[in-house]
Amino acid sequence: MSDIQTQIENRPPSVAALFLERVAKTPDAEAFRYPVPSASGQGPDTWRSLSWGQAADRVYAMAAGLVDLGVRPEERVALASATRVEWILCDLAVMCAGAATTTVYPQTNADEASFILADSESRVLLAEDAAQLAKAREHRADLPQLHHVVVLDPSAAEPAEGDPEGWVLTLDDLERRGKAYLEKHPGAVKDRVSAITADQLATLIYTSGTTGRPKGVRLPHDNWSYMAKAIAGTGLLLPDDVQYLWLPLAHVFGKVLISGQIEVGHVTAVDGRIDKIIENLPVVQPTYMAAVPRIFEKVYNGVAAKARAGGPAKYKIFQWSAGVAREYAKVTQDSFRRTGKATAPFGLTAKHKIADALVYSKLREAFGGRLRAAISGSVALAPEIGYFFSGAGIHILEGYGLTESSAASFVNPGEAYRTGTVGKPLPGCEVRIAEDGEILLRGPGIMEGYHGLPDKTAEVLEPDGWFHTGDIGELSPDGYLRITDRKKDLFKTSGGKYIAPTEIEGSFKAVCPFVSNLVVLGADRNFCTALIALDEPALQGWASEHGLAGKTYAELVATQQVKDLVQGYVDRLNEGLQRWQTVKKFRLLPRDLDVEHGELTPSLKLKRPVVEREYKDLIEEMYEGAREA
Repeated sequence: MSDIQTQIENRPPSVAALFLERVAKTPDAEAFRYPVPSASGQGPDTWRSLSWGQAADRVYAMAAGLVDLGVRPEERVALASATRVEWILCDLAVMCAGAATTTVYPQTNADEASFILADSESRVLLAEDAAQLAKAREHRADLPQLHHVVVLDPSAAEPAEGDPEGWVLTLDDLERRGKAYLEKHPGAVKDRVSAITADQLATLIYTSGTTGRPKGVRLPHDNWSYMAKAIAGTGLLLPDDVQYLWLPLAHVFGKVLISGQIEVGHVTAVDGRIDKIIENLPVVQPTYMAAVPRIFEKVYNGVAAKARAGGPAKYKIFQWSAGVAREYAKVTQDSFRRTGKATAPFGLTAKHKIADALVYSKLREAFGGRLRAAISGSVALAPEIGYFFSGAGIHILEGYGLTESSAASFVNPGEAYRTGTVGKPLPGCEVRIAEDGEILLRGPGIMEGYHGLPDKTAEVLEPDGWFHTGDIGELSPDGYLRITDRKKDLFKTSGGKYIAPTEIEGSFKAVCPFVSNLVVLGADRNFCTALIALDEPALQGWASEHGLAGKTYAELVATQQVKDLVQGYVDRLNEGLQRWQTVKKFRLLPRDLDVEHGELTPSLKLKRPVVEREYKDLIEEMYEGAREA
């Protein structure tokens, strides 16, 4: 048995236990960095640090505070907040109290938040601010089991008429209660941690359903303990790493990164403000970060738009450099696969060196200049965009997992990564491909089941532990997985041809630097069409160069010039597709798809049924009079 397998086999029952081990090992080492905005709100943020010991002091106080509020093992404590250092401390406190965290996205509306709080039977809500508190207040009559709301922002914790006495507290109040409790019961938190069993519920994450109510995924403590050891076992993370964490921690992808950090002991800089990413990267100078493909697409579109704005010569240099990057990445990755060394012919290497001085080095500086690797997940990254970044020296390691598998099941293995695949299984994870192409997973990361939904659990989880992911994929002879589509997203045209829409959508994102989101349609129709939303900053930059400055996004997409621009890219896309895959017609959407309108999940996954309902008239218009075409 290898060292990695031994560590996984002998893992502690919980991440709470791992946290106590980490604090004991490196109490004075830096654990977290977090921004504090300037008093005026105008100047740059000041970044502060917490050591593991300082973090533990706060975590133990919060955990003891929850115990003092009467929270018992496995009872749920909901956490509704954007990504910030307090989210991590609160989650660790819930686990150290032996309770279970119910994660709630801050964007969740009051009705759905109420459903999650009621379905999970959460006793306490840790609410970020007045907006999250208001959602609980609006539905308080429907939440008799919700005994307390603890508000992270002290200025937002004003009691309101009708609040039961003591119903609203601040996070400071909770910590004060906890410290007082620990004076009387100094071993209370460590006793709770030592009593945790591997099968005890740690986290309840509600998946963003495309239809109907979300389902609560039950993840026991053992899932996170396994993930911590398995992630460390990949060798991708090092103790001196600095991670930049902005992903939503209510999502399993963001949360699993904390398990890995606790095991490895590196620094994490935490700031969930997406509009601050570009500003933060040169300040934080991360050595690794995780992101969803949309972030890399926006960076690529932004670089292309900036080059275009610099005039025809600069744009030509960018296009040439992008082509060199892709060619270099494909050649060196293939070389590494065959020989174990990343090499390229002399001529290509010379071109790459020139392009590096002109373009790539500036791009790497924009990411902080120290980025060793970026992990991409949640949805597929268009391979051509992946090859561009790879050739530019920004190594994007795609991974794969689901909420039901505790986020990380596959990841690309460091230098041996292959763009267009999600890499190899994590240590301890088993995979097989079913006859219909569906990916099945088994291992210590798989959920216990859906909360209160045994029938739904039985639909995806076999008695022998195999989990049906709903994704279609292919395994290479040496174990690399390529995801081809979601099983439920595959559709058949009226001519009997199967279409994988995400594959076409990914290809278009690589071809068109103006696209933000698109949806390929054609189920039971005789040809494919698309709804396309454009990237507003990139489009506005193009508009200012073509006599259309001053027009709104909606006005621009209604012009013939913009329709012709996009048609050119659709024609390029179609050149690389089979006849039955080609997009015969498209419509430009009057606004981008977003989370607020329910068209994207908080992790930016497309909700196809919602989009199709919203734009039903545009879809019917494309097929009108063309039923037999």
